[in-house]
Amino acid sequence: MTINPLRWGIIGAGTWGKTHADIVSHHLLADLVAIADLDSQRAERLASEHGVAAYGDYREMLEKEELDAVSIVTPDFAHAEPFIACCEAGKHVLLEKPLATNHKDLARMKEAHAKSGIRCMVDYHNRWNPPIALAYQDIQEGKIGDIVSMYYRLNDTIFVPTEMLKWSEQSSILWFLGSHSVDTLRFFCGSEVDTVYALSRSMVLTKRGIDIPDIYQTIMTFKNGVVATMENGWITPNTHPHWNDIKVNVTGTKGMFNMDLTNNQTIERYLEDVSDHPDTVIKPILHGKPTGFSYESIIDFIEKIYYEKPFLVDFQDAYNVSKVILSIFESVKEHKIVTVEY
Repeated sequence: MTINPLRWGIIGAGTWGKTHADIVSHHLLADLVAIADLDSQRAERLASEHGVAAYGDYREMLEKEELDAVSIVTPDFAHAEPFIACCEAGKHVLLEKPLATNHKDLARMKEAHAKSGIRCMVDYHNRWNPPIALAYQDIQEGKIGDIVSMYYRLNDTIFVPTEMLKWSEQSSILWFLGSHSVDTLRFFCGSEVDTVYALSRSMVLTKRGIDIPDIYQTIMTFKNGVVATMENGWITPNTHPHWNDIKVNVTGTKGMFNMDLTNNQTIERYLEDVSDHPDTVIKPILHGKPTGFSYESIIDFIEKIYYEKPFLVDFQDAYNVSKVILSIFESVKEHKIVTVEY
């Protein structure tokens, strides 16, 4: 069988852009061709690691390179322009979440996507998380009956907004992690969010000069009657053993799932200066190859594009998630229950 690899470009050469580059480079069905970043030196550094072309302007990359697909790995608030450019160039897109962070960009991207005919997947990689995927399968098979309620806590250590992300003040814990939460809850119950009521509190981060809320607490109702509670915070102490603090409950008429996805107990490591539980599930590098569910979504996109198969999460899923998050912001601001308008 002759394999003609997909010719691949990447927009964004930061930490996660490097992840996309590593995965694409390892996959037999993809051929990394070029990397673009507004910081041309950063693009050149990553491109040199893979022996590909580097660009300081993604539009130039799209014009000069014969690409089949593009990974867009820019900050949360900077997705619209490169996405629309890829649509106009007729390139399939794997876009890091969220789709967009305001109504205007969402409308522009929806129009561009509809006109283009390209395929787009937004990287809500929690759908590939083994416990989440197993629970979803059981839910689909009716093993816990009809879902009655759900709870999802997904928090980050304070390292993320204060040190890891230089642009955290231009985003929010709701975009960074809350969008994963909303997508997972939608995935479980197979229904769209109907109403949201949310509260936030700002204290810890503002004292550090970062003008964004520390936490959000949200209650959601779904169109099929399910009620869900969602917690997202950005101030978990850095002494927490993992960046994420994750707890999940799904209660049905005939059963229930409880998940503690924070504490990986499969291996304990004790060294002279540290004791920890190394990651074996999310994004470990094993035998020099990226593995884990947060990488599996990228691999799955490559394969679904190549074999022309349906995505597990598509453009409309991501569009609806962003609409829910924007409704949560509105609820906090207006101190009222908000009906999500899609």
